[in-house]
Amino acid sequence: MEFDVLRFGAAGDGTSNDTAAIQAAIDACAAQGGGRVVLPGGRTYRTGMLVLGSNLELHLEMGAVLKGSDILADYTPSGNPDIPRKRPVPSYENSEYTGLPGHFFLYARDCENLAITGLGVIDGNQAIWQGDENPWHIEGSFYPRAPLLFLENVANLTIRDVTLRRSAFWTVHLVGCRDVVIDGIRIHNDLRMANCDGIDPDHCQNVRISNCHIECADDCLVFKNTAAAMRYGPCENITVTNCILTSASAAIKFGSESEALFRNILVENCVISRSNRGISLQLRDQGSIENVSFRNIAIQTQLFKKEFFWGAAEPIAITVLKRKPGAPVGTVRSIRFSDIFCQSENGVFLYAEDENAIEDICFRNVTLELQRTTDYKTGFHDLRPSTGPAFTDRRLVYVYGHNAARVQFRDCDFRAMPEMECEMDQPFFFENCPDLRV
Repeated sequence: MEFDVLRFGAAGDGTSNDTAAIQAAIDACAAQGGGRVVLPGGRTYRTGMLVLGSNLELHLEMGAVLKGSDILADYTPSGNPDIPRKRPVPSYENSEYTGLPGHFFLYARDCENLAITGLGVIDGNQAIWQGDENPWHIEGSFYPRAPLLFLENVANLTIRDVTLRRSAFWTVHLVGCRDVVIDGIRIHNDLRMANCDGIDPDHCQNVRISNCHIECADDCLVFKNTAAAMRYGPCENITVTNCILTSASAAIKFGSESEALFRNILVENCVISRSNRGISLQLRDQGSIENVSFRNIAIQTQLFKKEFFWGAAEPIAITVLKRKPGAPVGTVRSIRFSDIFCQSENGVFLYAEDENAIEDICFRNVTLELQRTTDYKTGFHDLRPSTGPAFTDRRLVYVYGHNAARVQFRDCDFRAMPEMECEMDQPFFFENCPDLRV
């Protein structure tokens, strides 16, 4: 059955509050046992929090825009503004997050057979969430803010074809979801807006992400294991293919929230461009990362203003450091990189705080070409978040390794454009890296 939101009183005029009308259409669909809730094209619907449910397809026709309200209280379940105070430090200095926000736009929990589809647009209305701003960075007015989609414990989830834009926090936050298909979506966020990640599978299993175009800050595709969702188990059995990614931080990232295990993940046939980092495995908590493969990927990275977003143009970075002094931290092992071409202002970075926390890493047929793209200083590597220094000392090399065991390079090619080669005093730097094969 179809449920046209206009028949439930939605105005779609871009100014009226259509929350009640669209929620009424959703609830009627649920009462009938399921169906399709349709937002007709050529209109802009303004709403606050909408609650989705089982056996439901929310379909946005071409030309339909679902845009967030201008009133922050509309994003809370109680309607109470309950706005947290501004953080004492900016998010790039300390962005600890348990994974549970207090504000929501599209929300679903404990349901099955849910789809969000169509060639329309979902707009997070970024402007109402903004705080301090400069030419390189926009801080949020508080933290955490409303995700565009927050979907928890959903089985058989499909997100297809829609455009998601102007999110001021994580765009698609999937918590404990299973059997997920995300295909052909576009995410277009402001590259200055802090924390507006693209897709965040958090404690999710059996996820397929394909044919997506994502531009955002901080990160495009981010595998998470947050503290608030430990009951949902590991983040595992995931494939990513045929995606085009641009990020002010990392295009593909694991962490930094990493309280449980990541395993059995494959990323292939992707293009990364104009990003601060390409691939980043950023372990900071007790979980581990294992059995992950990256193959057939083109990576182009460049330096950004280093104070504001994590990363220093590393095409591939694996870091294992404690989030807090004395806290447990896991290991990264059995990671494969193959058939990857990198053009970058920095080299590969492998850095662990403890011995052998990184082990069994294989690079096969990886090409790295150092070339100048910006006029920022090169050679440092980013350790944030960490309990120690934020950056390494300046050292431009093809590969920087520290406390990484059983690392091997097979049929790899390293080269530098003349303007970069003159900045290097040695091609490689390895410190306490047993059983290294270059």
